[in-house]
Amino acid sequence: MAYKVELDAAAVTAYLDAVFPQWNQGGIRFGIDVIEPGRARVSAEARAEHLRPGGTVSGPTLFTLADFAAYAVILGHVGKQALAVTTNLNINFLRKAPPGPVVGECRLLKLGSRLAVTECDIKVDGTDDLIAHASATYSLPPKTS
Repeated sequence: MAYKVELDAAAVTAYLDAVFPQWNQGGIRFGIDVIEPGRARVSAEARAEHLRPGGTVSGPTLFTLADFAAYAVILGHVGKQALAVTTNLNINFLRKAPPGPVVGECRLLKLGSRLAVTECDIKVDGTDDLIAHASATYSLPPKTS
């Protein structure tokens, strides 16, 4: 299916800064690298506070990255809909992730009027090795006229 981008990466970032200012304060610092038809790429730097014993990136950090990637790709395609919310997110952790930059490459599988379904590959930046794979479903607010 051909998808049309409504907001590019800079516009989604600016929109989140305006309506959800705490989105990037403390904790994980996200970047929206690109939004293209049907996909988005987001990134984060996994620092010491994101590690579990043994020095690997924690599951909650990777889960958050997958959820954020889904939110970014959806906003990029539906526009300014801050109330799009996660209704389901499933993640499979595939291998250990070392500290440092991680990326989420997220694709739209379905974009309907009330639901959006995505798939996200999480990798160490610069590699093709999957750290985790996630699928997410978001509920979209009803369109107002």
